[in-house]
Amino acid sequence: MGGIRALLWDVAKKYFSVGIVGVTVSDRYASVVSVRGSSMSPTFNPGTNANDYVFVEKFCLENYRLSHGDVVIFCSPNNHKENHIKRIVALPGDWTGSDSLDDLLYVPEGHCWVEGDNSASSLDSRSLGPIPMALIRGRVTHIIWPPHRIGRVGQKR
Repeated sequence: MGGIRALLWDVAKKYFSVGIVGVTVSDRYASVVSVRGSSMSPTFNPGTNANDYVFVEKFCLENYRLSHGDVVIFCSPNNHKENHIKRIVALPGDWTGSDSLDDLLYVPEGHCWVEGDNSASSLDSRSLGPIPMALIRGRVTHIIWPPHRIGRVGQKR
């Protein structure tokens, strides 16, 4: 009986260690996220009911090394349990406007302006306002699933 107990304890320790490493990597360096909805179509989920899965790198969060056209994942300013994926249109200090806004808007320090590629069905800065940079969780760099869509996510302006 002691041999089985020792074996189970050894297996449990290994799985726990792998879990801790996995959580650390996911939290600090990179993760994989499912993209739902049509707000970023055709970049993600183009005309299908299937979700795209994307690779999110988090090194960009050091000093917020982000650029115009980057696709980012961020926590909703209204509900921190929700994540959104949108494209950066303006960075701190920029002036921005869009087809649905008649005025130019100034993006304050510590914020960015994000918009979905499919403006007809996107909850983005046009309704939320500038997004605090502290809510950004990472930059989407690649589509990794489904297999026929694997590739780099390009920057658009």
